[in-house]
Amino acid sequence: MGTDDVAAPLAEQLRARGLRLTPQRARVLAAVAALAHATPEAIGARLREEAGPGGSAPDTSTVYRTLELLERLGLVWHTHLGRGAPVYHAAERPHLHVVCASCGQIASAAPDLLDQAAERLARDLGFTVDIGHVALSGTCRACRERAGTESS
Repeated sequence: MGTDDVAAPLAEQLRARGLRLTPQRARVLAAVAALAHATPEAIGARLREEAGPGGSAPDTSTVYRTLELLERLGLVWHTHLGRGAPVYHAAERPHLHVVCASCGQIASAAPDLLDQAAERLARDLGFTVDIGHVALSGTCRACRERAGTESS
């Protein structure tokens, strides 16, 4: 998803709230979409790389403020994956995250995998699960195979 792909929908949502589309807002949203699950620092690094030597890229505080705005608009979500800064991803489709504690690989999984657990939490505790923020930690297949603990 390039800057042009996000500009029109973003511009409409911003105008509806009395805000305007800035180049930084469009570029940050495009970077989030391109990187899938990235920290604000990784998003800033991509923008600096795209700008090239002597180019103009937003500083880290601008990236953070822009991500906060885009999240309030419902265009991106953030998830805490256990350690470090949250990662941001486009809010196109809800999903949960599985994170390998060994290699750090992040995978997306369908939210319906947790339907029974979410229903039980709602029934037993009156608790509603926010799937977009769910991150499950474990060990991926490749790491289990390397360790010789792959189960059939």
